[in-house]
Amino acid sequence: MDRATSGWINGLTGVVIFSGSLPATRTAVMQFDPLFLTSARGAIAGLLAAVLLGAFRQTRPARSDLAPLAVVALGVVVGFPLLTALALRHVTAAHSTVFIGLLPLATAVFGVIRGGERPRPAFWLFSLAGSGAVAAFALAQGPASASHGDLLMLAAVVVCGLGYAEGARLSRRLGGWQVISWALVLSLPAMAVPALVLMPESLVGIAAPAWAGLAYVSSFSMLIGFVFWYRGLAQGGIAAVSQLQLLQPFFGLALAAWLLGEPVSTTMLAATLAVIACVAGARRFAR
Repeated sequence: MDRATSGWINGLTGVVIFSGSLPATRTAVMQFDPLFLTSARGAIAGLLAAVLLGAFRQTRPARSDLAPLAVVALGVVVGFPLLTALALRHVTAAHSTVFIGLLPLATAVFGVIRGGERPRPAFWLFSLAGSGAVAAFALAQGPASASHGDLLMLAAVVVCGLGYAEGARLSRRLGGWQVISWALVLSLPAMAVPALVLMPESLVGIAAPAWAGLAYVSSFSMLIGFVFWYRGLAQGGIAAVSQLQLLQPFFGLALAAWLLGEPVSTTMLAATLAVIACVAGARRFAR
């Protein structure tokens, strides 16, 4: 298997793992405060990452790596979860999907700026077409208007795209799981303090599904998914593999239908096929 194909397989695995975040979060917030959930998932993942780094006796990152790792932490550990949690107070989940559809494009742009990649012009056409298909699908599900929430979602997309691209750039040298692990450890104090402050007064009566949701977003969404995602970006190219994120809303809805009994429409299936075609075209012209 060549390096590019391996990158796409790893990237797709990461996207599938990330797609379970929304159903897991919906299950968890039924009994956990959203702000507590955001901080707790980062703190738990940080502790797991510290154990992982210690078990494999990983050397500490060089001083020159600390600033890029801080960018990763601010983007994907703190910034994106916090900004989206705040945005969802003002906009619906369907409306927020419009902005998630822009995340692959943002990641590709930062891949050019920070990673030095130079996709061909046709790549950008397929990327814009894929983003447009996701946006059209999301708007068809039920548009909403809330400028404050829109600004928060735009900020979330920007910081996440930067965190993805910066992490992928570091992964070429440090390794995928090492990058996300060190970023989680760096952000651990900032996540642990609010998690302790916002912890429910009593944990009695919290049902198993809520605990399962918290466990998923803490381990898979915050750590394991990034191991595959950063490895895929580093192997297959940031701009190219980032387009797989266009499939994330559809995977998420499919999981929601399976786990939560939500309906899957023909519009969703048609939009998914259109996005797959755009991803295939973007891959062909990524380099």
